Parts: sequence; C-alpha cells; structure tokens
Amino acid sequence: MQRDAAALKAALADLEQRQLKRTRRLGVAPGLINFCSNDYLGLSRHPEVTRAFIDAASKHGVGSGASHLVTGHGLEHEALEEELAAFTGRKKALVFSTGYMTNMGVIGALADQNATIVSDKLNHASLIDGCRLSGAAVRRYRHGDTGHAAELLSALAGETRLVVTDGVFSMDGDIAPLAELARLARAANAWLLVDDAHGLGVIGASGRGSCEQYALSARDVPVLIGTFGKAFGTFGAFVAGDADLIDLLMQKARTYIYTTALPPAVAAATRAALRVSVRESWRREKALALSQRFVRGLREIDGKPPTSAPPTTIVPVVIGEAARALAVSRALESAGFLVMAIRPPTVPAGTARLRVTFSAAHEEAQVDALLMALAEALKA
Repeated sequence: MQRDAAALKAALADLEQRQLKRTRRLGVAPGLINFCSNDYLGLSRHPEVTRAFIDAASKHGVGSGASHLVTGHGLEHEALEEELAAFTGRKKALVFSTGYMTNMGVIGALADQNATIVSDKLNHASLIDGCRLSGAAVRRYRHGDTGHAAELLSALAGETRLVVTDGVFSMDGDIAPLAELARLARAANAWLLVDDAHGLGVIGASGRGSCEQYALSARDVPVLIGTFGKAFGTFGAFVAGDADLIDLLMQKARTYIYTTALPPAVAAATRAALRVSVRESWRREKALALSQRFVRGLREIDGKPPTSAPPTTIVPVVIGEAARALAVSRALESAGFLVMAIRPPTVPAGTARLRVTFSAAHEEAQVDALLMALAEALKA
C-alpha cells in the first residue's frame, strides 16, 4: 500500500511538473464570457427546452427506472427516436445515454476480432476506445488523408471492414473528407461510421450536419452517430441508420442493453431542442458568422488561423507548449474571457492550444473584445 501511494504521488507530481495536470472548475464565474462551451445554438437555457423538461419531469418523474429493454423505454424516447430518424434522413434511430457509450457500443457490435477498422488518427477518444475494445485489427490513417486510408483499406483483409471518422473534429474544427471516404468505403465493401457530434444542428444547408454539407445519403453514410450535449443543449446521444442496423444494435450493443435509459424529461427536452433548431435557423447562421469573424480577426493579429473551409463553430488557436497555453488562458480569464487550454494527451505533444467555440448566445462586440485580449496575451 505504501509503495502504491508513493507511485500515485509521483505520477501526479510528474503531471504537475509537465503542466498537464487537470483540474475542475465550479461552473463559470459571474462576469466571465464563456468561449469554450459546446452549446453552439444557445439552447441549454432556451425557455421552450426548459419548459419541456419541467413538464415531462412532472408527468414522468426524474428517472427512467430501468434499461430500455426492461421498462425504461417510454413514449418520449420513442417519439425522440422517430424525430431523429426523420431529421437525419434515416429509417430508424436508437437513443443511448451518452455519446461515449454510443461509440463504444456501436463499434463493438459491428466489429470483432475478425474485423478490420480503418480510423482517422485524430478521432475522438470515444471512437479510439471503441475501436480498441472491439478486438478488431485497427489501422489509423493520417488525419484527413484519404490516400493513406485507401492504402490501408486495400492492404487489409478482414471478415468485416469499418471506416471510422468524426464528422467535425472537436479539437481542430475541420470537417472530414466524407465524400471521398464514402467512395472508398463503398469500393471496399466497408461500413462508414461518422460521429457528427459537432456537426449536427450546426452545419449543412438546414443544420443536418456534415452529411448534408456534402450531400451524402444514408447509403453513403450507413452509420450516423450524434449527441444531444452539443448543438441541442441537453444530454445523451443516438445512432441512426436502416431498420436492420438499428435492430442489430438493440440486440448487441452492450452499452445500450446494460445501462439505465435516459430520463424521459431529457428526451422531451431534446425533442423541443430539435424543433427549435429547425425553426430558428438564425442560431446556427449567427454562430458560424461569429466564428468567421474571429478567424478574420486572427489573421489581423497574426494568430495563425486555420484555413479549413467550410467554417464550423470550433476555432483552434495553436500555442505549442502546454505552459504557454495555460498562461495565455489565464491572461484571457483575467480580461474576462473563459477559454480553456487544451493540452496533451487530448491533442498531440507540441500542439497545446486554445479551443475557441462560438454560440448563438455570443455577440459581435464580445468576439471583437476577445480578439483584442488575445492579441495582448499572445504578445505577453
């Protein structure tokens, strides 16, 4: 026990010394303008969404009481799944309790030790872990490099092939080359799985995400995953696809079968958020416009803006070393802006950054003020 305690202390001290130790905040302090939330449409406090939650909690209670396959699946869940299927242009949808559980469960159900998975190197941790724990042979292609992905697909043999990618990458804000990946997957007789957590509700002509951005159908992207905790402002996640896929996942996805269902009030709030996101399209238009305003401002202050297009609501400001990224983040906080420093292992070594995100709740004057504060912090 003594040796174990010493090892723990040494590991924590090492993280502290390398400026990589994580700490938690107690929310956002009064007066701070939050530029690191994923609440892209500003729906987490929308009165219609809040009212739907309260009304459903009054009617159905706080918890679901059981897993979906026992007694936890109710009318709100069923209605939400139907509305998600319609929203994404798929036959059916399946609601999970979290995005992490969705990726773990879906990949594990579709791939096993007889499968091969080709995965983008910068995929989210939940996709990486899902691939690892599936038991499949995993090969990672260079970020966004469809040529490398094609090489791996042609070289690997497996009973099942699965191509896995984020739609919008959470730390870089760029969009995967989905059209080419869809073509490669079809040619290799592989499933294409896209986690569009940061695209759904935000990009595409009507906010249907990365697939809509590139005019890709359910045939092109047969496995589509999304979350509710980003643009829709609530909690939970889902997978959408054809009827047989969803039925198979209901039978085999362990993170769906063996966990308590999402509270019905959260499902009701998510239904309301989905309606608002479609009706109030100005929200995504505003968030994207503010993101572009910030990118233009970065060019003026030599902040090394990303060159990716089309725009998303995520703009990385790559600083380099973890200590400097923390220092710039603290300087911004002193100036009234909350922009957290993102450090390894979340991002590769030497690419610590500020991950600046934009919401319909922000205003142009706030973006301009953030740029001024950032210019001063970078100089210092």
